[in-house]
Amino acid sequence: MRVIDENTITEAVLEQMAPTPDPRLKEVMAALVRHLHAFAREVDLKPEEWLKGISFLTEVGQTCTPHRQEFILLSDTLGLSALVNALHDKHIKESATKSSLLGPFYRQDAPMLKLGDSIVSQGKGSEVVYYGQVVNSAGQGIPNALVQVWETDENGYYDLQKHDPSIMDLRGCFHADAEGRYYLRGVCPLGYLIPMDGPVGDMIRAQKRHGYRPAHIHFMIGAPGYEELVTALYVAGDDHIDSDTVFGVSEPLVVTVKQNDPASPMPGLPSIRYDFRLATAAQQDRASGRVGADPSQITKRGG
Repeated sequence: MRVIDENTITEAVLEQMAPTPDPRLKEVMAALVRHLHAFAREVDLKPEEWLKGISFLTEVGQTCTPHRQEFILLSDTLGLSALVNALHDKHIKESATKSSLLGPFYRQDAPMLKLGDSIVSQGKGSEVVYYGQVVNSAGQGIPNALVQVWETDENGYYDLQKHDPSIMDLRGCFHADAEGRYYLRGVCPLGYLIPMDGPVGDMIRAQKRHGYRPAHIHFMIGAPGYEELVTALYVAGDDHIDSDTVFGVSEPLVVTVKQNDPASPMPGLPSIRYDFRLATAAQQDRASGRVGADPSQITKRGG
């Protein structure tokens, strides 16, 4: 009979899992067991610490609802989401706009609007024009590209965080024109504190982290035959541009708000211009690169 101790347990588990028929599941789970066991050995994990970790993860799960995804927030704040994002991006061979996190506040079925419309239905704040062009790796416009956008209100809250999250605000979908050009109105992005009223917030405070995201607006852009782009634009000068608590900022995505921009399609309003570059899809059945999801799509039962 095999002796199970701190040195033999890992191989015992791997042997028992060896018949797993799905090769990818087998690969992922075997690596998970090896690294998880190595972690426990490295820190000499104590029973009370193990139980505290189990309690923390249980609370994270219990905090999830159809309008809140605490596990995605946890992944974001641990840098895992940014890492998965980067691993996905390395497979894209063509020149393309840098991706960023989808995050825990994306919603499917945002309203379809016309070019030039405002995504603001409830909120207030300083209005700004977002405009530019969606192009391919050669710089040619992509006709009719779908541009999805979402952002916080003037107080730094997404509609999902409001008392009635069924009301959509500050998000919308637009089709670019025949030359790939888009323009829309929203509010000037604002930095905000991530939700701190749950277990992830407790973790952030215990680590003495500030918990802030710099001012930004999310974009998700797609067109047939191209890799879907999930990204965000970050406003230069924000106090937390170099210390984003979810590690989503990269230099190519930092923008400035311009006043009296003569190239703006809506003169008289502050504007942010950005041209998005999409890579040709490597394969038609390529899996989604979204590191995040609509909370309602992955929460089967509200907490």
